[in-house]
Amino acid sequence: MLRLTRVLVALTGLSALSLAGQQVVIKKVPVKKTLINGQEMYASYCAACHGTDATGNGPAAAALKTQPTDLTTLSAQNGGKFPGVKIFDSIRWGKVAAHGTPDMPVWGPLLETVCMSQNCNAETDMRIRNLTEYIKTLQR
Repeated sequence: MLRLTRVLVALTGLSALSLAGQQVVIKKVPVKKTLINGQEMYASYCAACHGTDATGNGPAAAALKTQPTDLTTLSAQNGGKFPGVKIFDSIRWGKVAAHGTPDMPVWGPLLETVCMSQNCNAETDMRIRNLTEYIKTLQR
């Protein structure tokens, strides 16, 4: 649980570098609720690590062991086709190495904690689809 909380904070942008010793200090906070809008979820859950421009340069990136992925190059790295299913699975189930590690949790269970409806599984899938579609708009 401590690992999950530490990671959530890094992903929500509440980490800061200590100028004195260059040590990473991470505050611990729960995931906050957002609307189901992909852009708003990206700003709340992804931009801290991946950056507002999605190039992997967010303010929490320095606290991570692995550089966050440049999300603007996903299509280019996949022969010009956006890998929507892979991105959805990565967020929902942690199907790539970056998700589920100490640096990046699997977001499916975390998004279920902010469910606002009776059917949390369906709402979580909708949130992840909307987030995936937003990431698709960020491709160069």
